[in-house]
Amino acid sequence: MPEVSEQIELKKSALDEMHRRLGAELLERDGWLLPASYGDVAGEYAAVRAGGAGLIDLSQRARIRVSGTEAVMFLNGLVTNDVKTLEAGAWMPAAFPNVQGRLLAHVRILHVADGFLFDTEARTREAVLKTLERFTLAGDFRVSDVTEEIVTVSVQGAGAAGIVNEVLGEEASGVAQGRVAGVEWNGQPVTAIRATHTAEDGFDLFASAAQAQALWDALITAGAKPVGFEALEILRVEAGLPRFGVDIDETNVVLETGLDEAVSFTKGCYIGQEIIARIHWRGHVAKRLAGIMVDEDDAIQSGDKVRAVDGKEIGRVTSTVHSPELKRRVALGIIKYDYLVPGTQVTIISNEKEHPAHIASLPFVRGSWDAQASTEPETGA
Repeated sequence: MPEVSEQIELKKSALDEMHRRLGAELLERDGWLLPASYGDVAGEYAAVRAGGAGLIDLSQRARIRVSGTEAVMFLNGLVTNDVKTLEAGAWMPAAFPNVQGRLLAHVRILHVADGFLFDTEARTREAVLKTLERFTLAGDFRVSDVTEEIVTVSVQGAGAAGIVNEVLGEEASGVAQGRVAGVEWNGQPVTAIRATHTAEDGFDLFASAAQAQALWDALITAGAKPVGFEALEILRVEAGLPRFGVDIDETNVVLETGLDEAVSFTKGCYIGQEIIARIHWRGHVAKRLAGIMVDEDDAIQSGDKVRAVDGKEIGRVTSTVHSPELKRRVALGIIKYDYLVPGTQVTIISNEKEHPAHIASLPFVRGSWDAQASTEPETGA
């Protein structure tokens, strides 16, 4: 009998038709068919970096709703941040660790009117669902996967606030960091948070799948330029933001990932807390996510080894891009603690060639997010 090859059906965004209409090149990413670009990666990058705003479909990210009178109690035993302190109308980053303190998922927890909305990467959807659903029979704790019902789109760039204001109004465009704005648009609810994926000012908008195309169209009419995941990848690495399964994964202790804002060291017991606390009070991890700047615009790649000047192997490259802003190649990597000081000279070994480089502070590019953050009070986590 001839072999039958099993075809995996890719998930499609509620905006798939809109992407096709705009001439997007659609490619697989994390099990979804998503726009790699709209034909001009450099222009999409510039829309975000050069003072305008880019519009990004983040529908592949998982959205999970949690509710019930015992939700806070159960959640606080599962995640690294202190859900007890999360007020209604606020959000915080958090991580799901395993019993060894290693990362299962990085999430954002929004405290909305009907409970909590979890937002996480596509690659960690199943891990988050599996972890949460184990406790649904233990008390008043309800979990539902609403990934297909809700769409996430992101407006990124120095001009993002103006575009969000034009479409959704001042309550959405003026939302402070760490806060959640619930607004009505065309008679339907839209949830807005201030969040960056690029080191520029930005807003993530959560809307029903039914209104996704109309909202996308309105944001483009207001001046946002569609941006695919190829340009977003450059912006992400320049911003120093790790991606699960690429830069960080379940082999990393949470504190190795650079996601310190996702951890509370005062909340008390949770899964993996003892190991995470022990590392924290010891003073540092053995290795950590770091920035690496290549001295020349040499071609390097993920998985390349990083060595100290004495030839000792001290880490590896996890992501790398050519930075249009810096006009050189930059990378993220997991590097041993003793070599994390910015300016430390290192060598990257790629295809048996040596490429001089040095450790750099993150983010590589400090965009409008830094300027916006400096004018806002600290909120949320």
